[in-house]
Amino acid sequence: MKNQEIRKLVTAGMFVALAVSLSAFSIPVGASRCFPIQHMVNVLSAVFLGPFYGVGIAFCTSLIRNMMGTGTLLAFPGSMLGALCCGLAYRYTSRLLPTYVAEIAGTGILGGMMAYPVATWLLGKDAALFTYVIPFLVSTCGGTLMAAVLTAVLYRTHALRELQKVLQG
Repeated sequence: MKNQEIRKLVTAGMFVALAVSLSAFSIPVGASRCFPIQHMVNVLSAVFLGPFYGVGIAFCTSLIRNMMGTGTLLAFPGSMLGALCCGLAYRYTSRLLPTYVAEIAGTGILGGMMAYPVATWLLGKDAALFTYVIPFLVSTCGGTLMAAVLTAVLYRTHALRELQKVLQG
């Protein structure tokens, strides 16, 4: 295994550990539990690792949180779609603003809509197609704002590019 791959795996593991360990920081909104840290991690993983690592991080975080009893099955569609969307946005634009917008649209709108079949078929809850969009938007806006502040600080101190160089080789 190359050093670059090891760095990426270690960074991904650290992002999963960060997201899981801060899973106690959640805000109940409606029928779901809003978890802004996951959305911050989605943006950071998009910027530093790319879309597929981001999806893997979101999946592992959701799986561990569900096994610990601190999450619900609704975490899977929202976090994974958001990670994919913002990862692809950053990969193709290399700009932060489209990455933030893609996280909000991917998790808040697409993920919220994809939570509908999970809620009705797997959890047996009565829900409409857009039931989870508002709670997911609240969660993702908070987490994306946290990521925007952090990436702005990293950008101003030139640490963003340096960290990207280390992880990208």
